[in-house]
Amino acid sequence: MNMNKVFFRRKEDCMHKWHVIDGKGKIFGRLATEIADILTGKTKTDYAKHSDNGDYVVVINSDDIIFTGNKMEDKTYITVSGYIGGKKEITAKLMKQKHPTSLLEHAVKGMLPKNKHQAICMKRLKIYTGVDHPHEAQIEQK
Repeated sequence: MNMNKVFFRRKEDCMHKWHVIDGKGKIFGRLATEIADILTGKTKTDYAKHSDNGDYVVVINSDDIIFTGNKMEDKTYITVSGYIGGKKEITAKLMKQKHPTSLLEHAVKGMLPKNKHQAICMKRLKIYTGVDHPHEAQIEQK
């Protein structure tokens, strides 16, 4: 092996695997960090910052994720429309009731890099509230 040559990963060389993560009983922030690492490819040995080497992630039981402390009442998500009086605040408890998957999506998106890879990684994230999901065919049976 010639040590003077540099190896650059091409898009064709990437093999994207599928991971299923059960969110039941897991802590919210730690789960989001784990998912972000898998989506960016940081769990692989041949990680390169410039290449898209991440895997697909299917999260099941996203409605059973645990929030530590008083985050369900204290944590607020703010949206601003730009109009006068267009600021809306919603707590994590109400957000979980209305859109149970958007909490995890918002957290993972904030942990991904702010570049073109972010949209690509978010397309590979699939979040479901129950146990059933339509990706059984893609996941390798062990």
